[in-house]
Amino acid sequence: MRNATALGAAIVSLAALVAGCSSSPSTSSAPGPGTSTSRPASPHADRSPSRSATPSAPHATEFNPPGDIPDNAVFVDHTAPGSRVHYSVPEGWARSSSRGVTTFTDKYNSISIEVRKRAGAPTVASARSQDVPALKRSVPSFSGGAVTMVSRKHGSAVHITYQLDSAPNPVTDKVVRDVAERFEFWHSGQEAILTLTGPVNADNVDPWQIVSDSLQWR
Repeated sequence: MRNATALGAAIVSLAALVAGCSSSPSTSSAPGPGTSTSRPASPHADRSPSRSATPSAPHATEFNPPGDIPDNAVFVDHTAPGSRVHYSVPEGWARSSSRGVTTFTDKYNSISIEVRKRAGAPTVASARSQDVPALKRSVPSFSGGAVTMVSRKHGSAVHITYQLDSAPNPVTDKVVRDVAERFEFWHSGQEAILTLTGPVNADNVDPWQIVSDSLQWR
């Protein structure tokens, strides 16, 4: 009877020991299926950037954007046909003539000259009442600007600014929005109309100053 009691007590103690072991957490238990054993990645950890996360590189800027006349352009003297009117044009520009108007072009820019008889000198008033309406009728998508009197190296001129559409590109059929500066010079019964055009965003202030300063009768 004593042996049976001792055996029962041993069984109870063993069961208690097993229960205690199973209830305490284990720090070395193997991870279950699908559980990662690596530490969470640090937000500052080095990672190879994906293609979509890499910002696109900015396009390179042209030294001379389309429409800008190069700073190192060489200007050559020309004479308007049938007159003593001299003016300068950048070297190498293509030349054409139509209905008494001589035009020089290069890429998006143009310089045209027309010399005609006129009894009296043009004025701001005559330009607003006569020339601007004529431009509205003949210039594609004309948009008027200012009409003023300006001084140039060899005399004064009526200055008309406006915007227009260029001729369509023969390949793309698209047009460029141009800005025009028209100078109306006068001397001894002759009027010389100098028109300079280029893209709206082009920076041609200095070249246009050189050309308009060059016009003279001699």
